[in-house]
Amino acid sequence: MITSLKEILSLAKGEKKIIAVAAAEDKDVLVSLTEAERHGLASFLLFGREIRIREILEENNLRLRSMEIFDCPSPEDACREAARAVSEDRAQILMKGMADTSMILKAVLQPELHLKKGELLSHVMLYEMDAYPKLILLTDGGMVVNPSLADKIDLIANTAVLGELLGIKPLKVAVLSAVEKVNTHFKSSLDAHELALHYAGDPRFLVEGPLSFDIAVSKASAQHKGVGGEVPGDADVLLVPSLEAGNFLGKSFTYMAGAQSAGIILGARCPIVLTSRSDSSEAKLSSIALAVLLSRMTPPM
Repeated sequence: MITSLKEILSLAKGEKKIIAVAAAEDKDVLVSLTEAERHGLASFLLFGREIRIREILEENNLRLRSMEIFDCPSPEDACREAARAVSEDRAQILMKGMADTSMILKAVLQPELHLKKGELLSHVMLYEMDAYPKLILLTDGGMVVNPSLADKIDLIANTAVLGELLGIKPLKVAVLSAVEKVNTHFKSSLDAHELALHYAGDPRFLVEGPLSFDIAVSKASAQHKGVGGEVPGDADVLLVPSLEAGNFLGKSFTYMAGAQSAGIILGARCPIVLTSRSDSSEAKLSSIALAVLLSRMTPPM
């Protein structure tokens, strides 16, 4: 079982995938690319304002030996052309640079590119922190704003590929709410009950809920509150009720718990690296490494 982001990076070394980077004119993005190249992870097709990309490389003494730059006048154009490069098999991975998430999604969802695979595209963050003994996945704090029950079924289903990659079977999924019992005032608790029933017997997942956050990650809290089960205190996946909840929780991991992270979009025909524009170059490098490993498991289009 993979238990750290360093293991992911180590396993991805030497794979040499081609990554199409949309709106590449950003220092942290370009730093992460130079590190990825140094580790033998990838070569790059850079889409964005060529003059600015070259300026950033020169200003920061960065060298990318395996790159090709495609001048694009706007982030929208850069996202569209980067997605097209993956669709045409010129790259195996798509990465978001200094562009809004909505732009990269719009590009991926162009029908003529045939990049969508599943029912729902979703975002997953992997976090590594001293306060928890293993990697923990959080979905969805980046894409699906207010997921319906059907959406939540797809959010869980999309994490299966990460469970396979990390060597975790079954994935222990904590469906988060503010309560530990079904309460009609909390839709998240009603959905949690339905999700546990839906995934009962599925060998890929062990889904339990509703669970409050403290019970999901702390056996002591679960014991104190008298909550049993296999997921409490040992969750692999935190399924949040809304994008806002996921955004707040994920950023609290990063800024208050010193978590290291990697972010990915699942449900497309290629791995899509998606981190916050404020995320560090280290987080972007970890995300690239994760995408490289996932690309092994993605069949050719």
